Amino acid sequence: MKNKILLFILIACSLAACNDNKWLEEDPKNIITDEQTWNDPKLITSLLANYYDRLPHLHGVFYTGGMTEIDDAMWSGHRDQNWRNEIEYGNDYGRYWDYGLVRDINLALENIDTYSVSLSEQQKNRFKGELRFIRAFVYFEMVKRMGGVPIVTTQLIYSGNGDPSPLQVARSKEHEVYDFIYEELEAVKEHLKDNNTSQTRANYYTALALESRAMLYAASTAKYNSLLPTPIALEGQEVGIPVEKATDYYKKSLEASKEIIASSRFDLYSKNADKGENFYEMLNKKTDEVIFAKDFKSGIKTHHFSYENIVKSLTDDNESSSTISPSLSLVESFDYLNGEKGALKYKDADNKYIVYNSISDIFDNKDARLYGTVIYAGTTFRGSAVNIQAGVAEWDGSKYVLTTGANLGDRYTDGGLWTGFDGPRDNAQDVSNTGFYLRKMVSDAVAASSRGTAADNWWPWFRLGEIYLNATEAAFELNDASAIGYINKLREVHGGFAANSLTTLSLEKIQNERRVELAFEDHRYFDLKRWRIAHLVWDGTETNADAMVHGIYPYRIVRAGHADDGKFLYNKIRPTRFKKPRFFRMANYYSSIADDVLNNNPKLVKNPFH
Repeated sequence: MKNKILLFILIACSLAACNDNKWLEEDPKNIITDEQTWNDPKLITSLLANYYDRLPHLHGVFYTGGMTEIDDAMWSGHRDQNWRNEIEYGNDYGRYWDYGLVRDINLALENIDTYSVSLSEQQKNRFKGELRFIRAFVYFEMVKRMGGVPIVTTQLIYSGNGDPSPLQVARSKEHEVYDFIYEELEAVKEHLKDNNTSQTRANYYTALALESRAMLYAASTAKYNSLLPTPIALEGQEVGIPVEKATDYYKKSLEASKEIIASSRFDLYSKNADKGENFYEMLNKKTDEVIFAKDFKSGIKTHHFSYENIVKSLTDDNESSSTISPSLSLVESFDYLNGEKGALKYKDADNKYIVYNSISDIFDNKDARLYGTVIYAGTTFRGSAVNIQAGVAEWDGSKYVLTTGANLGDRYTDGGLWTGFDGPRDNAQDVSNTGFYLRKMVSDAVAASSRGTAADNWWPWFRLGEIYLNATEAAFELNDASAIGYINKLREVHGGFAANSLTTLSLEKIQNERRVELAFEDHRYFDLKRWRIAHLVWDGTETNADAMVHGIYPYRIVRAGHADDGKFLYNKIRPTRFKKPRFFRMANYYSSIADDVLNNNPKLVKNPFH
């Protein structure tokens, strides 16, 4: 066989008129060598783009379905996915164990050291800083789901001797992973300052933002896990952070948050005097509030979030859908501007319907972030009025009888609208089942909801609104008086509340502020876990307003000759498609490790309850 290969080479060389064996020495034209790759900033940037693109998510990065698996919404899309309305969180829910990406990053770091001879030290440090930031981000995403994981910072290469044990790394303690994340970010953040103008690549402030979030998670996990009747822990501390570490983690989170807030690089968005529109624009228009985002560009890389969630009557093509129906529970978490709790007033003390002059009056004087998050009756989107009306309420002599048209857009016998083109309609597909549509992060650009054009608004990994909330929570836990100032500033700029609207602060108020400010941005599931209240909020009982999704439907009153004729009332409903309450078990605080991973590495210990 060797002789045949040699003969082939000699023949090929003679046919190509090889001279001094140069043909054998030339690099292939279709292969880029390591030396070429790691000395070309453009090629390195392309590799980094791939790694940024692989950053993990659970519900985020415009994954529509996952956004309906918690209490903020329900699924109204294709019926073959109606299991999203019957969630009992499985043992593997939220699992993330991506050592393929870790290996790629470790290899890239080693290759820069080995091959990058023509790059300046500044360039090498910046690229290595980005790689280490991405790796720290990956470890954060693993530790917040899995607890302590193996910390691997170099290539693991099999020797071929039949002994795989050198490749089998044990899990680190949970707090050791958080410490590693912090130390990595501290080590690289100065090298990332060259990227400070970017909102889509790691820079100094991006590193601080990850410190702000990760240290807050570590602190609250340590504190609130210890307050459980039986703390969740493993003997080797792969799960379970010692409570005495909480204070230091809160301090680190607050320090990072303060530095971002004190900088002039980012601002809470406030360019639109209409606070509701302002909150919507803050994410949809690529503003200076965003610290770090996954970017999209028309014609190059787009997403179909708007295609999947546009208001029914505003679809750009016949295939567009409306798969997310925000929940009444979420809507009622937005308080009134006078400080009252946000429960909608649809019946009086005598259990009689409250009559409103206008269909949108029930939402008057609400936190402006509600408008920027949810589309409700009487509002507009993309310059067009939405057509939300469930039916008519006709007086039968003693009470109002609620009826619904057979088809969306039907007219009633009096010539007025019966059921709107946008519903809501119970037990229907691709139309709101709750009375609400999603506004937040649904692009209003021309043709953004068409399959062909799609949308290019970005996904926010970090933004200043979260940093204000992180600072609030960390300061509150440290008994730092600055806490109330941060939350009041956010409520004033984004919510439309008066200055200093809160005079006292509680953890429950902070928790609710995070829910309304960060709705649909991939925080709530993990927030409830780190506070150790997920099993209480999603307790599997039908009487729990968060575990169950409800809606509220508007009806036009038909009562000829009466003052109420042509006015509106609302009726609370439990959507038929929402079959079971959300049920989060103690086993869900840490996802299970996959069986094949456990089988390949006997040094790994299972998570509690698995």
